[in-house]
Amino acid sequence: MITHIRARITLMRSILLIACLATSATAQTRPFKVLVSVDMEGITGVVTAEQLGPTGFEYARFREFMTAEALAAVEAAKESGASEIVVVDAHGNGQNLLIERFPADVRVIRSWPRPLMMMEGIDSSFSAVVFVGYHSATTNPRGVRAHTISSANLAAVELNGVAVGESGINAAIAGHFGVPVVAISGDDAAVLEAQQLIGPIEGAIVKRALSFHSANTLTPQAGRALIKEKVKAGLTRRASLRPYILPGPVRLDITFKSYTPAEIVAYLPGIQRLTAHSVRFIGRDMIEVSRFLEFLNTYQAGLTP
Repeated sequence: MITHIRARITLMRSILLIACLATSATAQTRPFKVLVSVDMEGITGVVTAEQLGPTGFEYARFREFMTAEALAAVEAAKESGASEIVVVDAHGNGQNLLIERFPADVRVIRSWPRPLMMMEGIDSSFSAVVFVGYHSATTNPRGVRAHTISSANLAAVELNGVAVGESGINAAIAGHFGVPVVAISGDDAAVLEAQQLIGPIEGAIVKRALSFHSANTLTPQAGRALIKEKVKAGLTRRASLRPYILPGPVRLDITFKSYTPAEIVAYLPGIQRLTAHSVRFIGRDMIEVSRFLEFLNTYQAGLTP
């Protein structure tokens, strides 16, 4: 009897050992993929439109700074052991990053439209997401260039009754695939907003907002060093950071700054008009919500080709 029990114990130990070895092997062979979504309003030193678009007198220089901060995140990911990195150019026309500056094994998402907006390229095979150069929401009373998706058209965006900015929307898209956001860079308002909503992610505060168009900012060199430090810390902690998951169906409430867009959008089937300026769309999940937001932000009757 004792011999039989000992044999069973030995067998169970062997099974557990094999299972542990298999789990370890799977963990070692699973790709460590990182997606870096890069906006521009939260880049070190950015304060006005003069840095944000091709007509601005400082835009060419600040494309350099934006690219350098994205590269700081890429370097941090590589030094943390990332096997694959996708960088998303998520500002303006989506053609800001100087792609020749990136390592040959990095993939870059450019231009619009794209169904997952600032998160195009994400899927469940990724291990972590990093936000670089982000800003606070249009509903936030603080923050340099605070807005959500469209500074010209939208006054508020809510998901399941919670006001969100781009960091919240994009974290929810990543959460749909079970991927956590591990770090964000931007001004103090943007970092605090993201941490309060998403969780205790790492935050690189590269400037402190004084007003919508003014900041107390680090130098570009100091900003890059801080971003690299915080991204590495976030990737080290990625196992302890939970994805920001919104269970479906997801209720999207949008408030326009003008009356007519709400009126016209409400002509679409399934869209409920809530007030003179706001409408509601209920999506099956964040993918449907993302596609609807991209439609609202991009569609024009004269689109070609």
